[in-house]
Amino acid sequence: MPGLRSKLSLSSEVRIGVGVGVDVEVEVSNRGQVGSRGRGWVLNLESGSRIRARVGSQGRGRGLESSLELGVGVECRSRCRGPVSLSRSSLGLGSGSGLRSGSGLELGSGSSVGCQEEGKTTEYNSVSSLKDQGKGGFRATSFIYGLLGLENMGFIAVMVSFGLYFSFVMGFDLTGSANTLTNLMGSTFLLSILGGFISDTYINRFHTVLIFGSLEIIAFALITIQAHYKSLQPVCLEPNCISGGKAIFFYASLCCFALGGGGVKGALPALGADQFDQKDPKEAKALGRYFNLMLFSSVIGGAFGVTFVVYVSTVKAWWKGFLISLLSVTLGFIVFAFGKPFFRLQQPAGSPLTRIFQVIVVAIKNRNLQIPKNSEELYEINEKESDSSQPKLAHTKQFRFLDKAAIHPKTAEPTPWTVCTVTQVEEVKVLARMLPIIASTVIMNTCMAQLQTFSVAQGYRMNRFIKKFEVPAPSVPVIPLIFMCVLIPIYDLIFVPFARKITKHPSGITQLQRVGVGLVLSIVSMSVAALVEIKRKHHSLKDPLNPIHLAWLGFQYSIFGIADMFTLVGLLEFFYKEAPVGMRSLSTSFTWISISLGFFLSSVLVDIINSVTKKRAPSKKGWLVGLDLDQNNLHLFYWFLAILSGLNFLNYLYWASWYKYKTDDIVKPKPNLGDSISLSKSVSVSRVPLLKPSESATAMPIIEESPNIGPTEEANEKLSAVPTVEASSTEHASRG
Repeated sequence: MPGLRSKLSLSSEVRIGVGVGVDVEVEVSNRGQVGSRGRGWVLNLESGSRIRARVGSQGRGRGLESSLELGVGVECRSRCRGPVSLSRSSLGLGSGSGLRSGSGLELGSGSSVGCQEEGKTTEYNSVSSLKDQGKGGFRATSFIYGLLGLENMGFIAVMVSFGLYFSFVMGFDLTGSANTLTNLMGSTFLLSILGGFISDTYINRFHTVLIFGSLEIIAFALITIQAHYKSLQPVCLEPNCISGGKAIFFYASLCCFALGGGGVKGALPALGADQFDQKDPKEAKALGRYFNLMLFSSVIGGAFGVTFVVYVSTVKAWWKGFLISLLSVTLGFIVFAFGKPFFRLQQPAGSPLTRIFQVIVVAIKNRNLQIPKNSEELYEINEKESDSSQPKLAHTKQFRFLDKAAIHPKTAEPTPWTVCTVTQVEEVKVLARMLPIIASTVIMNTCMAQLQTFSVAQGYRMNRFIKKFEVPAPSVPVIPLIFMCVLIPIYDLIFVPFARKITKHPSGITQLQRVGVGLVLSIVSMSVAALVEIKRKHHSLKDPLNPIHLAWLGFQYSIFGIADMFTLVGLLEFFYKEAPVGMRSLSTSFTWISISLGFFLSSVLVDIINSVTKKRAPSKKGWLVGLDLDQNNLHLFYWFLAILSGLNFLNYLYWASWYKYKTDDIVKPKPNLGDSISLSKSVSVSRVPLLKPSESATAMPIIEESPNIGPTEEANEKLSAVPTVEASSTEHASRG
């Protein structure tokens, strides 16, 4: 009710909500303190309200982890002989609000002041602290898209060129070249876990990308130097003859390539996703688009790499193509570095492996204890006692053995190695539930490895002329990239909004559904690849001088490109959203680990197939031996992968239906005496919402209308004994 004036006595852990047009006068005696006994007082004022704080000569307005919320047009006047001191607190000012301090307003370490610009609205729970103004969102991720496009142009160009480069320059045979390439790619993606771990534990994701990016640039430089100087290349009379200093130089460049490229992949996706606040509905929807655009920028760069750069490598000179890749990657990291002022940088939260080991060790220690029937008896830290800003996770019934880590023995002090919180246990459960999903996608990535190796070799034996222009064999992968360039915008702009209206899911369909579609398409792709190889081989044996056209490979490549679009983005978004906050880089690395295991499995399968078929085949030759595809049985290997993929899809269906998504609800501890009662949401400039009283709230707010200056000791005792609630203007009117 406009014009109503009230005097409020504030004690520890008090929450006060003031409605529209209400004036509040806070008066503190000479030695009094606002929130003197503790921490966590919150004062919310809506539009048209005013607050005046008058503190005596020795008084101090003090709040630990407190918030002062001023709505649109609210004016705050502080006339204090002593300073108003806020530590780890937030001060949110709406548009047109004013703050006057006669003696000073002190914000301690960890505090923030958020100001809303005139004429702009702020969503509930949006990030509004001054340090985030102008940061995050798609403006920040545009620098990541630039890096991905330029880096992927060099990365993909080198990867697809390596198959022929290893054979024709470095002296490897077909199997040796394929295995070296798949081992290199497998190592690159496997080492992403190192980048993810470091960025979660020691240094932020931005600096992690730059450090590993430097190693990647060095690797491209070494590869270019060896390709340029003949003295660093082997002269082989028999396959796989590289040795000595040339081998050391060669494998050193590959090690730097794997370590640098892997580390960047481990930290970069999570850095981009950090630019969107999942608690904000609009930014939560934008997160799915971020991952789609991340893939789109990679595809654009890759398409340019496998056409122009590969053409220069294979037609002009290998070192010239590698030099273009080196310059592209270097430029990409320079562009990325200029984006630092726009990034929201998350500080490392400590070693996630330590938290995992703590749960496992404590669960083993408590293996003889009985799990309580009521999950609320398990150990959890009250939010007001915890300095962590991470949300609490709801208890789940899977992996019940781990719940023993959250049993607090009566004889032991609560330490990290004697008892774990329910949230910490649930973090480990989330990671455990992810493991079958990772394993179920390995076979698909094994199929993808064939498109980087054997399918390129197929293209080399086909008619690659488009009129008078000869397409380089390593440029064959441009076919799926072209399809993805067209389909990703269609998927993001048409399919996702349409599906969102039906499913109400921010991404249109769930991440695991998206992965499932990709797995089905990979089965189709391998079946088509087998049929195309049968046709190619039959025609080549019948008429060697007139091979079939390269366009036949477009079928298997295009289908698998669509499969990759569904699976890769689905896995990245799935692992980021489901992961605990402090493990998101490590978790998104699971996507690359799946790809890594797929490439390693490809090498193992090739060796096993050759070993088994050599013993059983009448010719005493394996399916995949030598450089002549016409003498091999590549089509049988493709059929084998198609059948294996079908069985793997059935396995995936079981685990995907078994998986329980992490709940979005934050588990809040039961209100203790003196806690505020949870109320409904309204618009807030900072993270502390302006609240309205719940219908179920029965507690009376403590409003002191005595002319005495400040709260007395008796009043403070009453405050600590009675729960307090936020009071809106209507409640003030009814009790005035």
